Amino acid sequence: QVQLVESGGGLVQSGGSLTLSCTASRVIFRRYTMGWYRQAPGLQRDLVAECTSGGSTNYADSVKGRFTISVDNAKNTVYLQINSLKPEDTAVYYCNTKPALYSWGKGTLVTVSS
Repeated sequence: QVQLVESGGGLVQSGGSLTLSCTASRVIFRRYTMGWYRQAPGLQRDLVAECTSGGSTNYADSVKGRFTISVDNAKNTVYLQINSLKPEDTAVYYCNTKPALYSWGKGTLVTVSS
């Protein structure tokens, strides 16, 4: 069973930046497309960024140009660099494969104040 542990969230002002990290308990990144998802209060969990095993990346339109996903295979860690944060980015952020194959972690909360 793979465990996913997200970290790096916090309270930031609009326009600020954060770097989120997600570490897996064993090596999975080389085999799958990895994704960052987010879930705002009362809404469904949506995929916002993905990175294929070959290193190609894709982003939701709402975050394109502001979010950057990267993978460090040696550390079993996937990162999400978030710049120019907006209040609508407030959500719990999770990582998982795409499609999600493993149990969800607890996520990391990002709160953006206006």
